[in-house]
Amino acid sequence: MLSRTAAQLYWMSRYMERAENLVRMLDVTHSLSMLPQSRGAATELAAPLAITGTLEAYQARHPRLSAELLFRFMGLDLENPASVLSCIRQARENAHAVRGQITAEMWEAINTSWLEARELARKGVAEPSWFFDWVKERSHLFRGATYGTLQRNDAYCFIRLGTFVERADNTARLLDVKSQLISPAVDTLAPVDAPSESAPDFYAWNALLRSLSAFEAYHAAYRDSLNGRRVTELLILRPDVPRSLRACCDEIRAVLPQIEARGGAEDAGRIAKQSAGRLALRLEYGAVDEILDQGLHRWLTGFLEDSARLGLDIQQAYFEAQ
Repeated sequence: MLSRTAAQLYWMSRYMERAENLVRMLDVTHSLSMLPQSRGAATELAAPLAITGTLEAYQARHPRLSAELLFRFMGLDLENPASVLSCIRQARENAHAVRGQITAEMWEAINTSWLEARELARKGVAEPSWFFDWVKERSHLFRGATYGTLQRNDAYCFIRLGTFVERADNTARLLDVKSQLISPAVDTLAPVDAPSESAPDFYAWNALLRSLSAFEAYHAAYRDSLNGRRVTELLILRPDVPRSLRACCDEIRAVLPQIEARGGAEDAGRIAKQSAGRLALRLEYGAVDEILDQGLHRWLTGFLEDSARLGLDIQQAYFEAQ
């Protein structure tokens, strides 16, 4: 497979996953900002802008921060390259370039998503929660079509790889930003048997879990009231939670050996596999107490740096012409 084709498949998948992740982030931001006795609605609203690095771009175009303007900017604004619609457009453009490598069902799912999204941008969206659910459904449809119709070849591997690299990055960023907005400070989280957290904290952890589709998994795993320490363990170390860092890194480690580096990139391919293996083993043998002793923000910052290096290793091994 040509390196350019591999890159387009990889980024097609990443952009579709990113669109879904963005609406999950906007959904939890909206939920937390509307909480009774919210300790920082403005801070909550600014979180997606901080995560995506678009705060300055937003401030240049909008004089104030509001839920309505944030939704319009991060959801429907095609002039914002980090918006949900921009991600869907980029995914569609990459899919069009590799039309011969994907199935008709995959193309139909992604092309229809773009056509409908463009119409939504023109007409406007009355209810943000409906839009959030629509984007998630379209992403699920595309992923289901991929899993159910695409031959298990290099194209399939690059698509899966893009999904899990993007998902791991999003989970780490969302947990990092949201945990810092919830008290007590996550770096000094209370032990499991400590008294229950305050009502605002309870609803905040609830919203975070729901944004990552992990609310039911939490109660199935722990069967107790929400606790920040348990949430941290679930979203980082549990291998059976699809959006946890452990689950994503396990998938990356499993996919990479199925892809053969060609054209003199064997050394780069080996380096990418080693990077993925180290990251997965770090999570496989990690413990939540060690993470919290180090400080959750510091630990997640280190993870994001390692994840970025892995992304560069993948690019050098498979996407740069040799």
